[in-house]
Amino acid sequence: FQAEDGIRDSVASRGLGDVYKRQVLPSQLTLEVVTPDRSLGSQLVDEVHIPGAEGYFDVLPGHTPLLATMMDVGQLWFRANQERSFISILSGFVEVQSDRVTVLAKVAERAEEIDVERSRLAKQRAEERLAERSLDIDVERARLSLLRSLVRIQVAARAQVRS
Repeated sequence: FQAEDGIRDSVASRGLGDVYKRQVLPSQLTLEVVTPDRSLGSQLVDEVHIPGAEGYFDVLPGHTPLLATMMDVGQLWFRANQERSFISILSGFVEVQSDRVTVLAKVAERAEEIDVERSRLAKQRAEERLAERSLDIDVERARLSLLRSLVRIQVAARAQVRS
């Protein structure tokens, strides 16, 4: 890489030459997922796929720092080497640093922790509530319950495909 003289002179005149040369991107990210009840742990990963409120986004080592709100319900996955792992997320926030991703979620479950039968029953109950359409039903709550059970079933199925 050959910098143009103007760029090289500008960096040198600001005394940034040594800092500029030594700046190295991290090779991995530390992912930490925390809920009010527990920590799912901390681990080194190569990539994280996050359910942001405005849509899913990927984070790689060296990402620009940001704070974001997550979807009400979504799937988070991360890759360590060639293995992907999946987590069901229920709302929260994510902080991204160049070498770290911290997820603060209301609820988070690893794929292998999900009780699929319980999720199927919750899905069935939510569908029945939504089908009733009576004035006593909190439609938004039933809709979120249905969405959460569907995401949990999908996340659990991804873990079974891997094993």
